[in-house]
Amino acid sequence: MTDTKLGKEEISTIEASAHCDGPCGVYDPASARVAAEAVQSMTKKMMSLDTPDSQSEQFVGYLNTMSRYAAIKEEEAQKCKDELLVLWTDFFKPQHLESIPNLHDTFWTAAKLCSACKVEVSLQHAQELMDAVESIHHMFWSAKGREVPWIRAS
Repeated sequence: MTDTKLGKEEISTIEASAHCDGPCGVYDPASARVAAEAVQSMTKKMMSLDTPDSQSEQFVGYLNTMSRYAAIKEEEAQKCKDELLVLWTDFFKPQHLESIPNLHDTFWTAAKLCSACKVEVSLQHAQELMDAVESIHHMFWSAKGREVPWIRAS
């Protein structure tokens, strides 16, 4: 729109909201599972990477690979946490607590495990995160009245 008196264009801004600010109703724990699997995969890769002598030429390559694995692990742990928090805060409602009494504790534990997996390299915590995401998968589909099998990509 142009203001003809001043010869200037008026720019109107429209504020847009992301996924869960609108009641789209599209929820699925699959993206949290994929992110948790990536966390577990990167953790396993980090644990199995051979450390060359720090004076060798291969050490620089090792540092590069290790830092890439760590960055991916942390990024995927944050993605997993974000996806879980959307399910917890936007999908599940107070009435779900009656049929799923451990819902809050399961989500709280899973979110804490995401944080732990970001700052640690722990096969145990990566597996515990996968187990928590699997529990959430079953809670979610049960709340929707559907039986959807837990299938891993890896």
